[in-house]
Amino acid sequence: LQYMSGFGNEHASEDPRCPGALPEGQNNPQVCPYGLYAEQLSGSAFTCPRATNKRSWLYRILPSVCHKPFKPLEEGHLTHDWDEIEPDPNQLRWKPFEIPKASQNKTDFVSGLYTLCGAGEPRGRNGIAVHIFVCNTSMMDRCLYNSDGDFLIVPQQGKLLITTEFGKMLVEPNEICVIQQGMRFSVEVFGETRGYILEVYGAHFELPDLGPIGANGLANPRDFLVPVAWYEDRQVPGGYTVISKYQGKLFAAQQDFSPFNVVAWHGNYTPYKYHLEKFMVINAVAFDHADPSIFTVLTAKTTRAGVALADFVIFPPRWGVANNTFRPPYYHRNCMSEFMGLIKGHYEAKEEGFQPGGGSLHSMMTPHGPDADCFEKASKAKLEPERVADGTMAFMFESSLSLAVTKWGLQTSNRLDKNYYKCWEPLKSHFNPKCK
Repeated sequence: LQYMSGFGNEHASEDPRCPGALPEGQNNPQVCPYGLYAEQLSGSAFTCPRATNKRSWLYRILPSVCHKPFKPLEEGHLTHDWDEIEPDPNQLRWKPFEIPKASQNKTDFVSGLYTLCGAGEPRGRNGIAVHIFVCNTSMMDRCLYNSDGDFLIVPQQGKLLITTEFGKMLVEPNEICVIQQGMRFSVEVFGETRGYILEVYGAHFELPDLGPIGANGLANPRDFLVPVAWYEDRQVPGGYTVISKYQGKLFAAQQDFSPFNVVAWHGNYTPYKYHLEKFMVINAVAFDHADPSIFTVLTAKTTRAGVALADFVIFPPRWGVANNTFRPPYYHRNCMSEFMGLIKGHYEAKEEGFQPGGGSLHSMMTPHGPDADCFEKASKAKLEPERVADGTMAFMFESSLSLAVTKWGLQTSNRLDKNYYKCWEPLKSHFNPKCK
């Protein structure tokens, strides 16, 4: 597989089987090369400022309008009904989400989507949702596109070969990919597969501002990869299913050809992927513990400066060198909501109960922090330079919205760890008024 590099760049790509497929000097000629159809995919309002205007031109064998009417699809387990169950402000932790066995139930990416928590609603174009995907078989003659917003996909177990209208991407654990609003894609898997999805509606992901850090650091634009054009001219007499996620529900339409028939494209509105090992870590090198915002990979902003609709934050391997400092994460109550997942390894603040493929949610103003064992060890540790989180990759979806947990998350999944609160019970008072 080949890729082009750069975040938000203007890219142009042709399938090498059809050189010269991109029109020269204009977007919409009377007759396109090779008899192709021109189609624009807009990711922003036409009148957005140039810096935020997103669109791509696709040159395809048949336009995407050629399909039968959409009909409701009773499949998958997505919801945006945040009132289906009473709110729960407790610290929540989930055991690894179970992947169905293919011998018992063949489940592809769409049928294995489950909504865990979220807030807002897609019709008002302001909100987020956290989904879990568990699957064991590839999508066959069907694709998905999200009319509501963008998907940030975090595979935890198993590779994803994602075919899009722009080309193909292979996304492995410790990589992420973003499929932006309206882009059609199909997911091929190679066995039991699991991961997390952060969906945002009302904003697109962008790189965080660096401020005093300067021009370089965190996720560098050159490390984001965009697929190159690839097409298939394939008829599907039995029917190809195009699935739309629209206003929180799934709808399906039939057509008799593959939607991945884009021979060439150009623009700045694309799917992309990123390897988390390429993140340039910034950290405290004197004393104290820097806020986790220094680990932000991507952010979806609100209209309030510095307040995110959603941030994607990672906790990668790094050096800990702070003097006279309790080095693990501090105890904390936050005006943001924090969902955490674990791709691999052991998270430093909770090495036992927090497992790869599981998750935790610390809701708005709910206290959280290291468990009792971590506190005791870190309080007595000899403060030498040490490697932190080697062999580990934890991440956080953080949002300024107050997230509601679905009935599936609290009950049906049967993965909620009801003993989570006990990890703090052994904490004891060390207070001594005679010892300063």
